[in-house]
Amino acid sequence: MAVSKDLVAASAAPMVLSILAEGDNYGYAIIKRVRDLSGGGMNWTDGMLYPVLHRLEKQGQVQSYMQTSVAGRKRKYYRLKEQGAKALTEHRNQWMLVHTTLQQLWERKPCLT
Repeated sequence: MAVSKDLVAASAAPMVLSILAEGDNYGYAIIKRVRDLSGGGMNWTDGMLYPVLHRLEKQGQVQSYMQTSVAGRKRKYYRLKEQGAKALTEHRNQWMLVHTTLQQLWERKPCLT
């Protein structure tokens, strides 16, 4: 099932912040984590992820830094900042409200197929 572009765009920042709340990470690993968590239903690209990371960095919610991996390759890592943790809490509250509302609506009247 393909997820609409609007829904992907709306959920991108909370997903990235949630993944970074688990620990520092780099772009490809974030993309892979989303794919794994969605059971392959969400296949993000570099062109989708990096604008989100750059926007979050400009907003002071994440911080980037370079680190050399065990294999000797330099990677740009991202870490959640305090402001990002606060934003994540707000995103979570908003998404839970939307989720609860939709759940109540859909339990009352199942989707017609």
